[in-house]
Amino acid sequence: MKKSILTLIVVVIAIGLVIGGYFYWKKYIKVSPEIKAIENAGDSAQKITDSATQGVLPGINTNPMENKPEVNPVDKTNPFKDLKTNPFE
Repeated sequence: MKKSILTLIVVVIAIGLVIGGYFYWKKYIKVSPEIKAIENAGDSAQKITDSATQGVLPGINTNPMENKPEVNPVDKTNPFKDLKTNPFE
């Protein structure tokens, strides 16, 4: 019993140190200017792409064939289309 409690305490302390180290690193470690430039370049490229394709590309959830005309002649010529074929249903 004492061994499991001691192990639990050690694990909790280790997790606390890891979380504390992460927050220390995020707050006090400076990001290099090269990394900031790379991040800004990605944002700039996305802005240029968005402005270049504005109004040109269709929306994501559009379906151009949603209101298509009925042009299949087979659908119109089948007289047995609505016939019930299974008598046990």
